[in-house]
Amino acid sequence: MQFDDDAGLDTSQVQDQRGGRIPGGGVTIGGGIVGLIALVLGLFFGIGPQELGLTSEPAPGGTASSDAQVNQHCRTGRDANTREDCRIVAVVNSAQSFWSQEFARRSGTYTPASTVFFTGQVRTACGNASSAVGPFYCPGDRKVYLDLGFFNELRTKFGASGGPFAEAYVVAHEYGHHIQNLMGTLGRAQDRRTGAGSNSVKVELQADCYAGVWARHATTTPEKSTGRPLISKLTKADIDDGLSAAAAVGDDRIQEKFQGRVTPESWTHGSAAQRQQWFNTGYSTGDMARCDTFR
Repeated sequence: MQFDDDAGLDTSQVQDQRGGRIPGGGVTIGGGIVGLIALVLGLFFGIGPQELGLTSEPAPGGTASSDAQVNQHCRTGRDANTREDCRIVAVVNSAQSFWSQEFARRSGTYTPASTVFFTGQVRTACGNASSAVGPFYCPGDRKVYLDLGFFNELRTKFGASGGPFAEAYVVAHEYGHHIQNLMGTLGRAQDRRTGAGSNSVKVELQADCYAGVWARHATTTPEKSTGRPLISKLTKADIDDGLSAAAAVGDDRIQEKFQGRVTPESWTHGSAAQRQQWFNTGYSTGDMARCDTFR
């Protein structure tokens, strides 16, 4: 995965709260077994920790540290090729450029979503959350929340192959939830039902498909500042890393690893094979209309 060295990065799309803390030190999702349960149930859930019953009261905003890290270090595509946080900024820029142009092509209007970097814990319009939940999208404030330490866990704890595009897949999946929110389909997951055929699973698989659609167009979507794509190279090995990440967070893989058995009746995200299938559907067709997991 390669970025255009000379492209400028738009750091206004990312809020860097790393090093920030919730006043009073309150954490509603703990470590140990509670954190493990949260992780198994909540990973990539997409509708925020409050909907999981893991926080008792919504708390918009939070205490943020300075955005100086990304503002100072993440200026060009060259920075994205050398720094992880800058790489995520670039992926966010690329995804939002594509969806803005795609919505316009379909005579719609895309509303941007910020990504928030945090460490340990964060306050959102969906409630308090800790890193144990994994990356998530909060429809209440239309933001993606991400502790960058998750990417190491994706490889070491969940067995994904890792790599820059594995990280990009995670970010693109969360922006898939933002697309669903804008289109009015995200709410289908909030009926709290689980199982292989549940709306929760269908919402997650559609977000995987949308991630694949973005990936298909990532190297051909021009940036306004340069007229060139921000992502200049995406290889088969990169896509394989994304598929590895998708499989690693399949419900069956997670359940087998953490509880020793597979229970499809409690699925919320879909199996490893399903997640790979729907990412591939988006990637092979490049057409968001082919991402109808509800049919």
